[in-house]
Amino acid sequence: MIEFSPETIEMIIRSVSVIAAGLALIAGVGPGVGMGFAAGKATSAVRRQPEARGAIVTTMLLGQIISGSTGIYSLVIAIYLVFT
Repeated sequence: MIEFSPETIEMIIRSVSVIAAGLALIAGVGPGVGMGFAAGKATSAVRRQPEARGAIVTTMLLGQIISGSTGIYSLVIAIYLVFT
């Protein structure tokens, strides 16, 4: 069995947590793409049916808030991994 010094173990844990934080931030890409796609589709829908603008915008904003929360969760996890 290999034994490491406490400094080496701490360095390994720190390195792995920084790598994990970077991977967690990749989760922020998905909500950004989804929000852009939803905004584009909502713009097209308003252009086709201007009288339904209120309902379309309300539904789009609700969907963007829900999808944006996953990006915020990944940011919180990444901050936790880096600073603990």
